[in-house]
Amino acid sequence: MAALPLLAAVMSSDPVVVAGVAVAGQSPWLIFGLFAGAVVDRYDQRRLTVLVDAARVLLLGLLVVALSFGVASIFLVYAVAFACGVGETLRDTATATLLPPLVSDADLDRANGGLVNAEVAGNELVGPPLGGYLFGVAMVLPFAVNGSALALVAALIFSLPNVFAKKAVSPARRSRIWADTRAGLRWLAHHRRARALVVLGGLFALMDSVWFPIFVLYVDKVLGLPAWAYGGLLGVGAVGGLVGGYLAARITRLIGSTATLTSCLMCAAAGQLMLGLSTSVPVVVVGLAATSGAFGVWAVAARTLRQRLTPPELLGRISSVSMTVVMGAAPLGALAGGFIAAAWGLTAPILVGAPVLAAGALACYLTFRERDET
Repeated sequence: MAALPLLAAVMSSDPVVVAGVAVAGQSPWLIFGLFAGAVVDRYDQRRLTVLVDAARVLLLGLLVVALSFGVASIFLVYAVAFACGVGETLRDTATATLLPPLVSDADLDRANGGLVNAEVAGNELVGPPLGGYLFGVAMVLPFAVNGSALALVAALIFSLPNVFAKKAVSPARRSRIWADTRAGLRWLAHHRRARALVVLGGLFALMDSVWFPIFVLYVDKVLGLPAWAYGGLLGVGAVGGLVGGYLAARITRLIGSTATLTSCLMCAAAGQLMLGLSTSVPVVVVGLAATSGAFGVWAVAARTLRQRLTPPELLGRISSVSMTVVMGAAPLGALAGGFIAAAWGLTAPILVGAPVLAAGALACYLTFRERDET
């Protein structure tokens, strides 16, 4: 996440070229995301995860060799980012289906909480700063360390109990990826509660993405804080997400999934009101922690409920739809936020999410109140 853009910036000062790395890494979700679930539902998720990680180790090894011999180009960087992004669609979908066969249903929320917190810690607290530091020491280091970590992870995943074996797929069915994908979409379209989880999750991600990309300008122009404060506030958000992920299972067991999901949306709406209506730093810190904590709780509670609602043979497809919606919402939200900020000011993208999230909370309560899944 940090090293590839830094490498592109060394190769070119053109912001479009540097931004192209993010496009190359994220576009596979929009291109292949829906189909990844059909692939995952067909094959042994454990072996598939190991194969994807092994392929990414080879890709990063190729990049390390090219950098070592001074023959790396921006096109190679794009290719590695895109190929790793394709692998991510398969791997993230596969790992979303690994937990239910490994833990009891009663412990599913706790297991998801641990998994979500590991993702937040790796993606926000540890990975990018470490990647940036290692890149400063030597350009090849972050890619070598990342490849070594992936090799270790592949070995750990392979050591899991072999409870993921699938029936052999006939050659005729191997070409029916699109048919299997449509079958998953049809099931989702007719399952009101599972469909609501996907839509509300996309709405949550969209409203978060509307204001987050311009947050750096908000810290500077609205709060009048120095540049270092931006990093500190990002840390507050990451810690809030970790706390939310840690408490999610306890909250859900205490008040039930309906109240938990509804409260997450309301808490995020309140947090964004605090960010948009106040320039007091303590109030902003509380609002930021509230929105991030709500997102952390939602990630665990929604994933757990989706796993319980979805038949095992469809879990890969439904998970991939959910992740594709979330990944697609991020660039749309960022684009909308830029236009809203340009037209109505830097607090407008923050405030616009409050009524939308409140409406989502009402829809959530009306959808799930009939039968609470704890």
